[in-house]
Amino acid sequence: MNVPAPIQAAVFDLDGLLVNTEELYQHVGSELLRRRGKTFGPDLLDAMMGRPPAVSLAIMIEWHGLADTVETLAAETGAIFAGLLDERLEPMPGAVDLVDVLAGRGLPRAVATSSGPAFARDVLGRVGLLDRFAFVLTSADVVNGKPDPEIYLAAAARLGVDPAAMIVFEDSHNGCRAAVAAGAVVVAVPGGHSRRHDFTGARLIADSLADPRIAGLLTG
Repeated sequence: MNVPAPIQAAVFDLDGLLVNTEELYQHVGSELLRRRGKTFGPDLLDAMMGRPPAVSLAIMIEWHGLADTVETLAAETGAIFAGLLDERLEPMPGAVDLVDVLAGRGLPRAVATSSGPAFARDVLGRVGLLDRFAFVLTSADVVNGKPDPEIYLAAAARLGVDPAAMIVFEDSHNGCRAAVAAGAVVVAVPGGHSRRHDFTGARLIADSLADPRIAGLLTG
């Protein structure tokens, strides 16, 4: 009989999980394509969600046959996004309280995101969460982005725990696939568009980070 390992550490995705940036990204993507006479449909959003920024933009370019380069779209994205962060950035429901609960239990915490390092540190700092994590792994720390498990295997190694003793919180199918493939205990927290995603392998599909069922996984 396989007995689940007690949870020894927790790792969080960032966009759409800890902060509402996935919603803001959708606004940016829609604006980028509106300027080019294109639409940002749900299938394209699915293909891009949870991927590193350069990969996501490359998918957008190929999807719509755009003449732009990744670098051009990245610069335009940054310009649109800057104003949105000042006006609309906020932590997701339950995020701050769950981090407090984990800290109270003495569980080390980390972030593993497909976003870049400057952006990740900026948004975590803006919502007062940056100093609540031991470290932040980003697209700059891995060769293969999600859905490859590399970033979660790296997180487990840096935390000094077996992946099976690490709980991971994810909001997208690509992120969930990465964490499941790494062997972690996965909690899917779909929001908005990602409620239609396939979270096969997740131990729990939570209503939010405030879902009381999460506590049961922490105690084994």
